[in-house]
Amino acid sequence: MNTPSVESSLQPMDQPRLVVFVVYPQMALLDLSGAQTVFWAASRAMTKRGLPGYQLRTSSLEGGLIETVEGMSVDTLRLEQSPDQPVDTFIVPGAPDICQTLDDYQPLANWLRVAAGRARRIASVCSGAFLLAKAGLLDGRRAATHWAMCDALRERFPEVEVDADAIFIQQDQIWTSAGVTAGIDLALALVEADCGREVSMQVARQLVVYLKRPGGQAQYSALLQSQSRDAAVFDGLHLWMAENLGDEKLTVEDLAQRAQMSPRNFSRVYKQKTGRSPAKALELFRLEAARRMLENSSRNIDRIARLCGFGDEDRMRNTFQRNLSISPRDYRSRFSRAD
Repeated sequence: MNTPSVESSLQPMDQPRLVVFVVYPQMALLDLSGAQTVFWAASRAMTKRGLPGYQLRTSSLEGGLIETVEGMSVDTLRLEQSPDQPVDTFIVPGAPDICQTLDDYQPLANWLRVAAGRARRIASVCSGAFLLAKAGLLDGRRAATHWAMCDALRERFPEVEVDADAIFIQQDQIWTSAGVTAGIDLALALVEADCGREVSMQVARQLVVYLKRPGGQAQYSALLQSQSRDAAVFDGLHLWMAENLGDEKLTVEDLAQRAQMSPRNFSRVYKQKTGRSPAKALELFRLEAARRMLENSSRNIDRIARLCGFGDEDRMRNTFQRNLSISPRDYRSRFSRAD
């Protein structure tokens, strides 16, 4: 299940919801403060409506000052210090060096394993997913993390289905997000689930969040991703692909010929270098081109489908649903910047 309609989970609030941010040494400050600011702004918006908002609490295992990776210190309460009300949401930020230091956080993972059952939901920002995975909370679930840490999360926790493209993912009561500022997108989605779309959009405007991204939207462009690995040999091919997406008859064989390789060897080497098959890369290039046209032009959807090489609207719709869990029409209604 990937980011169902958040309006469907809207629940009445008769008292402020307690959101506990679980911090630890050398975490990333923005992973914490971005999400905290969203809940703070949402609480103000709810108070102006005469409705309860959120009570925010920053806690750590030992309490006291916790130094972030940036060198700033955050004052915290002890996690075991009982709050005055039940915890609604735990949020676990990430740390840049979590892969190297994860074993140091076994006591925190043990605590999270037990505490998760005491809250309505638990969420991670960026590499905070490693702590949820170490606690066993992501076993058999799809999860998101920073794109640069996806391989490490897969290798260390093979029972977790890592989604390298998603901005955030909801699996039952557990939410995970991609890197750093994606924590803001995650927090906005949590606020929307609690308070409704009007409040979440008001918060987004207040924070000058230019584009409120859906949970299934790619973390960054397919072209950029294809250039970010050991794939320089295919840079020219990728540019050619981007310029020829409109040819709906474009095949892997055509790409292999352009790369001056046999189809079999091309498919093997391409996946080895880029991490995905040529067919999947072509699909994502077309998807990205269609997204940009939906955002920036007033062309009708069938025309966009043909310009991007999908052939027709049905094929484009299937591709959007498969990769983004949203239809082209809904995507345009959320993100169009065209007059």
